[in-house]
Amino acid sequence: GLGKIKDAVKIVAQNHPDQPPIDIHNITHFKKDLKIKQLLKQANAIGCFYVESPAMRMLLKKLQVETYLDLVAASSVIRPGVASSGMMREYILRKREPARRINISPILLNIMPDTFGVMVYQEDVIKVAHYFGGLTLGEADMLRRGMSGKYRSKNEFIAVRNQFFKNCEIAGKDPVFTKEIWRQIESFAGYAFAKGHSASYAIESYQSLYLKAYYPIEYMVAVINNFGGYYNTELYINEARLNGADIQAPCVNQSQWACVVKGKSVFIGLQFLYGLEQNTAKRLLNNRLAHGPFLNFDDFVKRLPISLDQISILIKINAFRSFNPNKRELLWEAHTKLEPKQQKQPTVNLFDISPKSYHIPCLNSIMLENAFDEIELLGFPLCSPFDLLEMTVPEKLYAKDLPNFINQNIIVTLYLFYKIFN
Repeated sequence: GLGKIKDAVKIVAQNHPDQPPIDIHNITHFKKDLKIKQLLKQANAIGCFYVESPAMRMLLKKLQVETYLDLVAASSVIRPGVASSGMMREYILRKREPARRINISPILLNIMPDTFGVMVYQEDVIKVAHYFGGLTLGEADMLRRGMSGKYRSKNEFIAVRNQFFKNCEIAGKDPVFTKEIWRQIESFAGYAFAKGHSASYAIESYQSLYLKAYYPIEYMVAVINNFGGYYNTELYINEARLNGADIQAPCVNQSQWACVVKGKSVFIGLQFLYGLEQNTAKRLLNNRLAHGPFLNFDDFVKRLPISLDQISILIKINAFRSFNPNKRELLWEAHTKLEPKQQKQPTVNLFDISPKSYHIPCLNSIMLENAFDEIELLGFPLCSPFDLLEMTVPEKLYAKDLPNFINQNIIVTLYLFYKIFN
């Protein structure tokens, strides 16, 4: 997450040299920023640290998160301990329905007013154990550590547990309610965040959200160059496109090792080409840096020692499109100029004698072939996947339009983005 933020700031400075530098640590301003509030409320957080997963974005929408403290709480309430105990659902309901707060135990509401009497943070365990259960602060902390397995003696932990119930009984508390409070404490079992942990996560989330709000293309490129987050590269490419980016295939004269932004054009980096060797890419970039852009296909072949299989990758991804957009013709031409085995030295033509003339038949590429090449070499097509359907989608609507069709039968065509760990 920090790598994305750091790289995004650099990319913005390169793509917008006339603008003042970004103060990425101006969190006070970010907390008040209306664009960031809107992103949070709409859960438009793809690519943003800790708030981009489907579960977290769903939680943001349910909570209608707009403030820093709301986000801090959301960062912790999503944790397994809070979620599995039912406290996450109760927190959402109390946040959205003020009427539900009337019947909350006054003791719990007084202990945890910011979270409507719901235990959300690890510190809440200590507070409840101390103020509700009558334990000393030392005993309460022992209870917290015991829940996470960090206790020295099991007997000590059992003794503290028994003391909790004994104190509640002496205080005349309802035993059923006491058992419920203990169940909630037990559910944490080491899975809750400390509030400081959640607060620091929320700071990084705000930095990511600021960059996405004001520099979405540059930020998405930084996300892609850092190999994403919760999702795979294709989804972040699509997110950049949705934010106005013109996604370009790798180009021998424009691309770098990583993705680069030029205005609104994003040139995919050479490192994302399956099968392209790092040494090949390094020689290409060093040659271009030393001798300038390649003038044409012949100039590329003369200047760069490259094997047939490596240049075929560049041709198939259409990296020579500025010279000759017909990559099928270039594949034939490459076979006439290169040996199948890797050349040790670049081709040298001392007398610049034209090769024997030959005629290549018309070899036009179609969109489907290009898409298959892109899927093979990048893992995804650069065109819309819906353009590859044999059937024609009759009407283009989007998920945001679904509320207009309540109680109606509709057919939905979906494109599945896999999570990165699948």
